[in-house]
Amino acid sequence: MKTILIVDDEPEIIRVTRGYLERAGFRVVSAGNGPSALAVFRREEPDLVILDLNLPAPPGQEPLDGLDVARAIRRGRGRSSSTPIIMLTARVDEMDRVIGLELGADDYVPKPFSPRELVARVRAVLRRAAPSPSNARLIRAGQLTIDPGRRLTMIGGRSIELTPTEFTLLLTMASAPGQVFSRAQLLDALGPDHEGLERTVDSHIKNLRAKIETDPRQPDLILTVFGAGYKFDEPD
Repeated sequence: MKTILIVDDEPEIIRVTRGYLERAGFRVVSAGNGPSALAVFRREEPDLVILDLNLPAPPGQEPLDGLDVARAIRRGRGRSSSTPIIMLTARVDEMDRVIGLELGADDYVPKPFSPRELVARVRAVLRRAAPSPSNARLIRAGQLTIDPGRRLTMIGGRSIELTPTEFTLLLTMASAPGQVFSRAQLLDALGPDHEGLERTVDSHIKNLRAKIETDPRQPDLILTVFGAGYKFDEPD
């Protein structure tokens, strides 16, 4: 049974969301502020985090909002650092969402939201995190190795932790080296339940380059095709 951590300061949102997720077969744990969210995350090691961006500061403690929590998770070690994150946000400024995506969130859902839609998003992100068929072939490009069956990415034999969204985008492009993918095509690769702005693809690509490129400012693997999108270019 997959465990979902809900982080929100509104008890009613936690209550309703918990009910829908539990009926969908998930185990649910919750937290109402940033410090408790990180404590529960470390203790429970959830399979996915639903994270409100706008969290209050606990009395007598330093403020720790949703972006801070996402940043702390991504700075962690091991597999937990790539735990899928779905952001909840009542903020209308697109930049807040972009910042969250640049910190490594996999998806976002604006408030108010449909609990059924949120459950669908959770399932979609978890599907992207699931292993591919064990007979899927390895993809090698220079020092980079991609193992779809185990959803592993390695540079020179060293494992690189990618979020499910980052791995899906990398696998999509690397499976067809030289092919130019538009931002809309890359969004489609994330599945029909993923509704994002084309600009969010740029945030995920930026994060991906930071993890796999020798020099992210002058990438060798994931190239920008101006006016068209991106392509995976195997090194000579």
